[in-house]
Amino acid sequence: MTILRLPGLRPGPGAPPPGTPEKKRLADLRSRTNTWHRPSALAAVVLGVVALLCVAAMQLDQRTLGGAPIWAKPFKFAVSGALYFATWSWLVSLLPKFRRTANWLTNLLVAIFAAEYVLLVFQAARGRASHFNVATPQDAAIFGAMAVMIAVLWGATLVLTVLVQFTKLPDRASSWAVRAGAALSLVGISLGQLMTSPTARQLAQWRTGDRPDLVGGHTVGLEDGGPGLPILGWSTVGGDLRIPHFVGMHALQALPLLAIALVALAPRFARLRDDVVRARLVLVGAAGYAGLLALVTWQALRAQSIVHPDATTLGAFALLVAAVGLGAWATVRVR
Repeated sequence: MTILRLPGLRPGPGAPPPGTPEKKRLADLRSRTNTWHRPSALAAVVLGVVALLCVAAMQLDQRTLGGAPIWAKPFKFAVSGALYFATWSWLVSLLPKFRRTANWLTNLLVAIFAAEYVLLVFQAARGRASHFNVATPQDAAIFGAMAVMIAVLWGATLVLTVLVQFTKLPDRASSWAVRAGAALSLVGISLGQLMTSPTARQLAQWRTGDRPDLVGGHTVGLEDGGPGLPILGWSTVGGDLRIPHFVGMHALQALPLLAIALVALAPRFARLRDDVVRARLVLVGAAGYAGLLALVTWQALRAQSIVHPDATTLGAFALLVAAVGLGAWATVRVR
């Protein structure tokens, strides 16, 4: 941010004088982000603005689809996409080699996501489902095009994830957080494939010669469109495959944030000043996150709502928390 000064005028009360910590922090921020991948950083900003527009649209357009506000899905995709591209913009800047390949692949991700998002908004504006919808030839063509785009996006993300495994940062905890986060994020994207399988009702319709309007779905044990959590829409009466898809994808942000938090706590806790201790804690956190991803996937496949876990699920969650807590305690205590 540059402060313009006209001749003969003094800086206003809000302008920091030369050499102040505020100017130094801004300069440091610019120097850190100058190497970030520009198109994906711009995509993150644009999607952030689009998310706000979706909030306004939800207030103005009261239509619903499957029991959820018609603009809730574009809102969720915009927020998720903003986080996704902001993170990849940073990750690409960390690559020690293959930077040109990574830049090209990230450009492809931006273009593919933009095209898919336009189709998603087009269907929302029409009051039609975007995913799994084959009710009309136009709906089927849109869903088919989106399926191809998702496959290309997955392939590009796979290559970028492999490239990220070669990332080496001065801080070992951050290196492991980036690698594990990218790998688990790819697993989360892959879990979306579980939603494409026809449900029992859809298969029964085919057997009787009837053609279902939807092929696939995210609710296990019930049809899509039942009661769900506000905004998120996750089913409160059955299993929901969107949950493991969401949890896995955002390991890309969660684990690097864990590494950042450990660095921030290091001045207060002497053991965290040890790079090896922080790296081991990140690995414990990554193992715990992988366990959580497996748990919510298992829960969804058992047709169990995230808000109504049974004793088996609660017991498995308690064991996971205990294992992560014990691993973290051992990492900090053992020298």
